[in-house]
Amino acid sequence: MTESHVFDAIDPDLASRVVARRDLFRSSALRLGALASAPMMLASVSSEAFGQSLPRQIVDILNYALTLEYLEGSFYRVALDQADLIPSHALAVFQTIGKHEAAHVSTLKNALGSAAVETPNFDFTAGGKYADVFQNYETFIGVAQTFEDTGVAAFKGQLPSLTGHGEVLTTALKIHSVEARHAAEVRHLRAERAWVGAFDKPMTKEQVLAVAKPFFAH
Repeated sequence: MTESHVFDAIDPDLASRVVARRDLFRSSALRLGALASAPMMLASVSSEAFGQSLPRQIVDILNYALTLEYLEGSFYRVALDQADLIPSHALAVFQTIGKHEAAHVSTLKNALGSAAVETPNFDFTAGGKYADVFQNYETFIGVAQTFEDTGVAAFKGQLPSLTGHGEVLTTALKIHSVEARHAAEVRHLRAERAWVGAFDKPMTKEQVLAVAKPFFAH
């Protein structure tokens, strides 16, 4: 998938609504100038499509999702910068996943506007437990599976709270399904089944925190 289609893959309805608002799209292009690629322009105006005011509960949920997307996006960005970490047969997969995570971050940040939390500091070794995460491919892909599986369950745990907030819920569902595909692909690369049963279980914030907290720098 090329960069120009990243946002279409996440939320084509959002893309079509924004593009239809020619005045908004044109003003964004003027502000961004030569940097105004399609994904950047869509990100710059996505907060307008969501609406200017979001309830506190929704802001909290979106910031929770954004923090997890920061975690994943930063993880893949660092990994892809390492020479010889990811073998050639898997490189295109993780390059695509990395682009998706960056697009998720952009969408959530622009939906939140000034309410978006800052990127935390991460320790992808989890305090030394995975000391070779960026030197050993098997360690890297094991941590990647943990992040992807946890991210899918985390989104699932919060989706009921988005009921009644149509555009936010729709976009969250579309991000969730892409994250599920990431999880399945990473499992495939590890020669594991993409599923563990007919139904996936959601995770609460407390359960997600128990998994993710070791990867946040203290």
